[in-house]
Amino acid sequence: MIERIILLENVDPVIFYGVNNSHIQLIKSLYPKLRIVARGNVMKVAGDESELIPFEKKIQEIENYCAEYNLLNEEIIIDIIKGNEPAQTKQEDLIIHGINGKQIIARTENQRKLVKLFDKSDLIFAIGPAGSGKTYTAIALAVKALKSKQVKKIILSRPAVEAGEKLGFLPGEMKDKLDPYLQPLYDALLDMIPAVKLKEYIENNIIQIAPLAYMRGRTLGDAVIILDEAQNTTVHQIKMFLTRLGLNAKMIITGDITQIDLPPTQQSGLLQAMTILKNVEGIGKVEFNKRDIVRHRLVQRIVEAYDKFDKRRVESKSIKESKNEKGIS
Repeated sequence: MIERIILLENVDPVIFYGVNNSHIQLIKSLYPKLRIVARGNVMKVAGDESELIPFEKKIQEIENYCAEYNLLNEEIIIDIIKGNEPAQTKQEDLIIHGINGKQIIARTENQRKLVKLFDKSDLIFAIGPAGSGKTYTAIALAVKALKSKQVKKIILSRPAVEAGEKLGFLPGEMKDKLDPYLQPLYDALLDMIPAVKLKEYIENNIIQIAPLAYMRGRTLGDAVIILDEAQNTTVHQIKMFLTRLGLNAKMIITGDITQIDLPPTQQSGLLQAMTILKNVEGIGKVEFNKRDIVRHRLVQRIVEAYDKFDKRRVESKSIKESKNEKGIS
């Protein structure tokens, strides 16, 4: 009798073992000649070599399936062990499988354009209104690249620009003050990666979520780097960030130029960068619009209402200025 140790490196053990260890109990029943002990991400298996070799192969197949789809059940385990192909409905425009096998797909034309550009360009600007899925799609592409081992880490960043509240008045230490700015990034990741696995990735710096100021002085290679809310970067900040791009890295810059929270005296770094880099080869750009909004249907109507209000205000200001120039009261 020999003993082998199998490490489950790519999956959440909670999903792999099942509720009340139901999955591991099923595997034990299918391999009665082996002694199997599982704890955490480690499986100890003892038995004859003729039994162990095919067992290890099947466990690897089950782990790969679980890692790809974030889903496992008894029917899938039995299919894999019996050598059958588990039934899976392939969704068009699928990016990855999220929690509980949820299919995360590119839902609009511009989301699909971002997916295609990701393969072609190392730097992409994704610009558009709130709710258009630009950040969510970008993070899904980053998770896919990490899972397929195209990159070794994901780096997500946002400028900590105050929009109505002052950092100093928020409770807690600096991390507690900054976390509200970064929470939307955590929320997207929790849709795609099991909580236990995400915690492990963050603790091991495989996934890094940090304010923009923490990027200074770094060279970011072997990574997908996402800068969210880039409309709130200053000219110097975005230049600093863009020049962090290292070897075997991809960068996605997302922003909404209608929601700039910088002081009126400061120019948005995003607006300047898009102008300066407009004709630079290798840089892609996707402009999302109201038709891409995938939140509640009221969000699109709200955006349209504000657009009409802004347009009327600009027209009214233009008429007033024209009258002043002509001396008309």
